[in-house]
Amino acid sequence: MARVVVIGGSGHVGTYLVPALVERGHEVVNVSRGQAAPYRPHPAWARVRQVAADRVAEDAAGTFGGRIAALEPDVVVDMISFDLPSTRQIVEALRGRVEHFVHCSTIWVHARNTAVPATEDDPLVTFGDYGVNKAAIETWLLADARRTGFPATIFRPGHIVGPGWVPINPVGNNDPEVFSRIARGEELAIPNFGLETLHHVHADDVAQVVLRAMLNRSASAGEAFNTVSAQALNLKGYAEAMYRWFGHEPRLRFQPFDEWKAGQDPERAHQSWEHIVRSSCHSIEKARQRLGYQPRHTSLQAVQEAVAALIDEGRVEAPPPS
Repeated sequence: MARVVVIGGSGHVGTYLVPALVERGHEVVNVSRGQAAPYRPHPAWARVRQVAADRVAEDAAGTFGGRIAALEPDVVVDMISFDLPSTRQIVEALRGRVEHFVHCSTIWVHARNTAVPATEDDPLVTFGDYGVNKAAIETWLLADARRTGFPATIFRPGHIVGPGWVPINPVGNNDPEVFSRIARGEELAIPNFGLETLHHVHADDVAQVVLRAMLNRSASAGEAFNTVSAQALNLKGYAEAMYRWFGHEPRLRFQPFDEWKAGQDPERAHQSWEHIVRSSCHSIEKARQRLGYQPRHTSLQAVQEAVAALIDEGRVEAPPPS
């Protein structure tokens, strides 16, 4: 089995990925700041080597890549590289010393889709620092893989969801009060006509893509894979499904975005705009064909599992059934 170094393995995806790697017999090293616990307990964590590192500071000092290389990994899964210099530093340190490098990107590298669902062959047309930086990483990393044979694979998660954090809701932000309002059967204002789309993915399904990429390195090296549920949701359909999940008939009101945002917290309204202006909808056919990816959760199933956990935690207020 391999020694797998997961950079940022205590987050959403690592909560599922790290135990799965351990259960498959891999030796796992989790590199993180050491400030966060996994979102759910698992006995496998007792067999994980923990390495504390401040990546931002070590990137600036030019030492982070060398620190990872010194761990002598066979596989590196990089969950938290957000700019090209950081990725280039670690790739140069690992060149000729690693069997597989798996990089976490984002579906936001496709922010202005001409046709949907977007595929991995579509050009990277994006905006905003996060998407632009990730697109620059992808462009360089895949070109380097073609030119030098560096064994890089890219996976592009959608809106990651699962127990322990708040899903992007039917108005496109992460305010848990929106779910509480739906649970009480109150009216919900939706931007525009509610036809913009969100594409969620359960963190466990993201972990599945990483595992399958590792098992199918010959098919995954030098490639990028959309990592989402089988279907996106539009805001209207998403809201209606959540009302019915709580036992209510939908009560929706539609407003032009500029009118809608006037009644919202400015930060939440901007977050909604960031999501609906991209209107994410992505194909997983490539991952299905090349890796055998089969999402275990629909978008709604993933969201509902997360909301059920929020109810148990008291973060979403759901009246008891009458």
